[in-house]
Amino acid sequence: MSGPAQRQDGQRWRRVAPIAGAAVIAFGVGAALGGSHVPASERTAEAYAAAWERGDLAAMYELTDAESLGRPLRDFAIAYRNAESTATARRVDFGEAREDGHDVFALPAHVETEAFGSFQATLRLPIVEVDGEERVAWRPELAFPGLRAGEELSSTTELPRRAALLYRDRSPMVQRGEGTSTPVSDVAASIAGSLGPIPADRAEALRAKGVPADAQVGVSGLERIFDDRLRGRPGGILMAGDRQLAAQEPQPAGPVRTTISPAVQSAAVTALAGRLGGVVALDPRTGEILAAAGIPISGLQPPGSTFKIITVTAGLEAGITRPSKTYPIETAATLEGVPLENANGESCGGTLVQSFAHSCNSVFAPMGAELGAQRLVEAARRFGFDEPVPIPGAATPTIPPAEEIGDDLAVGSSAIGQGRVQATALSMALVAATIGMDGRRPRPTFAYGERPDSVRVTSPEIAVRVEEMMEAVVTSGTGTAAAIPGVQVAGKTGTAELADTRTTPADTQQPLPPLDLPETDAWFVAYAPAGKRPPKVAVGVLLVQAGAGGDVAAPAARTVLDAAL
Repeated sequence: MSGPAQRQDGQRWRRVAPIAGAAVIAFGVGAALGGSHVPASERTAEAYAAAWERGDLAAMYELTDAESLGRPLRDFAIAYRNAESTATARRVDFGEAREDGHDVFALPAHVETEAFGSFQATLRLPIVEVDGEERVAWRPELAFPGLRAGEELSSTTELPRRAALLYRDRSPMVQRGEGTSTPVSDVAASIAGSLGPIPADRAEALRAKGVPADAQVGVSGLERIFDDRLRGRPGGILMAGDRQLAAQEPQPAGPVRTTISPAVQSAAVTALAGRLGGVVALDPRTGEILAAAGIPISGLQPPGSTFKIITVTAGLEAGITRPSKTYPIETAATLEGVPLENANGESCGGTLVQSFAHSCNSVFAPMGAELGAQRLVEAARRFGFDEPVPIPGAATPTIPPAEEIGDDLAVGSSAIGQGRVQATALSMALVAATIGMDGRRPRPTFAYGERPDSVRVTSPEIAVRVEEMMEAVVTSGTGTAAAIPGVQVAGKTGTAELADTRTTPADTQQPLPPLDLPETDAWFVAYAPAGKRPPKVAVGVLLVQAGAGGDVAAPAARTVLDAAL
C-alpha cells in the first residue's frame, strides 16, 4: 500500500488492519513523526496510532502507562480484542492527530464493520509523563474509537433470512423456514446437510462476524460448506453505553448455486446403497463436484492399490520402469525378510501394463523401495497429499514424511497404499482426474462457475502412459466390472488391508460395521471417456470393510459414471 490517501476534505488517513485479524498489514504513519516542531506528546499519539495500524498490541502497550498502573499486557490485549469482536470491526482508517485540549490528542477515525455498517468516530488520547517519557494515559474507553469515559461497547445483532441452496440446474435443494432447512427429497438430504447451534470451535469467529450466539448455522453438508455465503450479512445496533454508534439492517445473500447434479447425486446414493463409505463424482475439466454421498470428503482410510497410480507415475518419471518392462510372475515380494503377498496369494507379473492391470503387489512394493521414500513422498504431495483441501470440513490425505517412513518394507507398503498412508474418496478421485487431464490436478469445488486453477503434477507424456495402464485395468484386469459398452473407462481398483485401522468420520453417526465383515476396504477410482481429451467425469468410491475393490467398488463406480455420461 502506498502512502496516506488524500480525502476531499484535505484530511490525510491511514488504513488500519484489525488487531485480531488473521493477517496484519503495516502501513505508513502518514504524518512525519520527527522534526523539532512536533511536541513529544504528539509524537507519542502518532506512534500509538502507527502501532495500532500494525496490529502491534505489544508496542501499543509499551507506549502507555498501563504497566505502571499494574494492568498486564494480557488484560490490555483482551480489552482491544473484545471491543473489535463486539463491533465486528473490519477496518479502521485513522486521520492525523490534532491537539484537543492540554495534552490530549484527537484522531478522527472511519470505522467499517460487518454488522453495523460504516461510521465516523474520534479516538482521544490523553498523554501523561511517566519516568520522564510521554505516555498514553490508558483507560478502558481507549479500546475503541468513539467511546467516552465510563462507556462500554455493546451490540445486538440478527441474521437475515438464509439464502436459497440450489442444484447446478438451479432447482432448489432445500426449503427454508424460520431457522430451519428441510431437504426437498432424500437425494437432497444426502448432500444438503443441516442447521444447528453454533459449534464451540466456531463461536469466536462467528461472533466477530456479527452472528448472534443463539443463531442456527450450517453444521454439516453443503449448509456447512457454504455457511458464510448463505447467512448473508447480519445487521444490528452498536451502542456506546446509552448512545448508538452505528446501525444497519440485515442484508440477505443471493441464492447459492452448487455444482451438484440431481441425477448424478441420485446415482451416487444408489451406488453407496446405505453402506459406510463415500462416493464422489467430479468434472475433471473444472474441479466441480457433481455428486458426494456418504463420507467422500472426510472419511480417511488407507487407499490400497489405487495409490499405485502415484507409484507408477513416480517410477516412470524416475526411469526405473517402462510399459514394456517385464517382471517375474510371483505370489509375493520379500522386503526386509517379510513377504508382501498379492491379493489372495495369486501369481502375478508380466509387463508393467499387465502388472498394473492385475494390481501386483509383488511388482509395486519393490518398485516403491527402489524409488525410495523421498521420491515417493514427493510424488504423493504433487498429487495433493499433505495439502489441505479447500473445502470446509474436508480431511487432508496424508503420507508420512520421508524420514519417518522407515525401511524398505515400510516404503514398499506405502507404495501399495498401506502403512500409514491415508486418503479420502475425493482425494483419490482427484488422482485419477489428474491422469485424465494430462497431468494437471484440478482443485475441487462445490461452487458452480468458480473453476479454480489446476496444478501441474506430471508431464502429458507420463500421464498418457499411465492412462493406458488404467484402461487395461478395466478391459482385462481387476476392474472389468466398471466397463461401460461403447465408452472407454480408465480406472484402478484397490483392496486395502485394514488390520487395526478403523474409520472415525466426524460427519457421520453411523456405527462401525461389525467385526465379522471383511477386513478390507474396497476402492475404485476412474474417469471417462478415456483416450479423449478432456474426460467428462472422474469418480472415487470407498466402501469400508466391504471386500475387494474389483468386486464391489467397481460396479458402484460404473453406476455413477453411467449417470454422469
